[in-house]
Amino acid sequence: MNRLQKGWGLLLIFLLLLPGVSLASPSKSAPAFTILFTHDLHDNLLPFDTDAKGKLGSVGGFARLEGVIKQQKAQDPELLLVDGGDFSMGTLFQTIFSREAPELRLMGQMGYDVVTLGNHEFDFRPAGLAGSLAAAKNSKERLPRLVAGNMAFPADDAGKMKPDLAVLKKTLNTYGVKPYTVLERQGYRIGVFGIIGEDAASNAPMAGVKFTDPLEQAEVITEQLQKQEKADLIVCLSHSGTETDLEKSEDVILAQKVPAIDVIISGHTHTKLDQPIIIGDTTICSAGEYGENLGRLTLQKQSAGIWKESSYQLLPIDNRVAADTAVSRRVESFKKLVQRDYLDPLGMSFGEVLAYAPFAFAPIRQIAQQHAEQPLGNLISDAYIYAVKQAEGKDYQPVTAAIVPNGTIRASIVRGDITVADAYNISSLGIGPDTESGYPLIAVYLTGKELKNACEVDASITPLMQAAQIYMSGITYTFNPHRLIFNKVTDAAIQKRNGSRAELDDNRLYRVIVGLYSAQMLSVVGDKSFGLLSVVPKDQTGKPITDFEARVIRDKKNGHELKEWVAIAQYLQSFDRVNGVSQIPDYYKHNQGRKIVDQDTSLMARISWPNAIAGAVYGLVTLLLLLIILAVRQSIRKKKRKSYKISYIR
Repeated sequence: MNRLQKGWGLLLIFLLLLPGVSLASPSKSAPAFTILFTHDLHDNLLPFDTDAKGKLGSVGGFARLEGVIKQQKAQDPELLLVDGGDFSMGTLFQTIFSREAPELRLMGQMGYDVVTLGNHEFDFRPAGLAGSLAAAKNSKERLPRLVAGNMAFPADDAGKMKPDLAVLKKTLNTYGVKPYTVLERQGYRIGVFGIIGEDAASNAPMAGVKFTDPLEQAEVITEQLQKQEKADLIVCLSHSGTETDLEKSEDVILAQKVPAIDVIISGHTHTKLDQPIIIGDTTICSAGEYGENLGRLTLQKQSAGIWKESSYQLLPIDNRVAADTAVSRRVESFKKLVQRDYLDPLGMSFGEVLAYAPFAFAPIRQIAQQHAEQPLGNLISDAYIYAVKQAEGKDYQPVTAAIVPNGTIRASIVRGDITVADAYNISSLGIGPDTESGYPLIAVYLTGKELKNACEVDASITPLMQAAQIYMSGITYTFNPHRLIFNKVTDAAIQKRNGSRAELDDNRLYRVIVGLYSAQMLSVVGDKSFGLLSVVPKDQTGKPITDFEARVIRDKKNGHELKEWVAIAQYLQSFDRVNGVSQIPDYYKHNQGRKIVDQDTSLMARISWPNAIAGAVYGLVTLLLLLIILAVRQSIRKKKRKSYKISYIR
């Protein structure tokens, strides 16, 4: 061996003896780690039809989802299966949420390791969630771990907690809900925690609990996972979401503010990310909604605390996937409970055909993104008025308008048969005073001025908050999106079914039909418009309503609350029939001039016919301009005088 070879040999030995030095590549020696994920399943236990680009198809379903999960676990038994919240509320299965907990029990059977709570898990109020958790625990079945990291239980001034909150807190403890959990897989310690974002929290008005700052809690929890739990990988199940504008995306901000998080499973906004969002060393993933896809992320450890994505896939759950028979049987058993406990008392059946749709309505995501009139919104609002007329019978009091917020429309109508289950999915949210699933309709009174303000809320607030967009039956209005905020509406009037119109009297009270939740939200419109627009629901005497539940409309024939979805079902059955089946008329294939968007960008179109708000703004701007002009003129005069004096001295 020559001197050069000896030198290299000694150098190699020296390097190997140095602390922390390894000639092996960490990315090749460290085992890869895979996470399977879902979010925003919304009780879609069964497959459902889609009408993408005119092509009918069937997607989703827990049995199909389980088929793919089993395939993945056969390849990698050490993978992690998680869900990012809103696993409930959206189909008829939610009607047994509090009594049977079908979602958690099925997810336990399917091998989910950890799930978090979304805002919709609180739709049935604290008692409803407590009932669901208790039912799941009492089943003695395998259940997923639940993590919720930014939930607090407020007390009143006397230091006492409301009884329903106390029950929920106790039930959460009994189930074993924690801010975070730690699992060991592939030799790694995996820390998983859950949070609810600010927007999601604002959409849980009946939750009772308080949601603390998600960023602050995420910082506290990640520090605990790093220092106390010695976690190798930190996963956040964040029910916060991402938007097209990444700068406004809560989970992007979360990744920026709390860089110790390695992976964010991002729910709430129903986003489908074909490629993950990478912020520093944090990977943000979203698989879309309703179980249409199963997300798969594989990570490779690069060094301590640093993980990189090695593969990312959204595995489609469609009719090409073989359904798992055990899960299929379980779903059918829950379906029978829905029929017995909820539908039988209403005289309806799960798959009963209500009507036939010869054409498809716009998909729900497209509807949400467009600020314009929508035939589906027209159909739903017309259904409200029709059903109230049927429910009140000879005691019917004329209704001028019905209001439907975009945020309460949960599904669209595809071409083909429309079943009871389909009708339910359209307006599936909430619970009534009867503690049964579905928001009921109520009757309120608004002045003509307030109806105009409601139009202005749609025109001005919708660009800031999509869920605030409204669709109305009985009203026609025009707005120009290029005009000053809170002065976008240029015309509003009563519109009759034949297309004729009548002027709104600012001081007259008009009877209006809305959902229970929508009525409650109307009363806080002033906050969203900085107090400039007032919409205060009243009774027939003009007195502001304080107890909305007392205004619930009940069917005179059976005494049942008139639920939003039942109104839709009844209306779908009212159309002309072909071969004994009601047919949705072509009337709903087109817009009817209820919401007209004027895109005129001329100066006159922007500033003509200002209302009091715009008038005040324009007046203030004019005053400021005059003051600026006067100040400039005064400055010019001073300069001229100074120049004159200098010239005179010379």
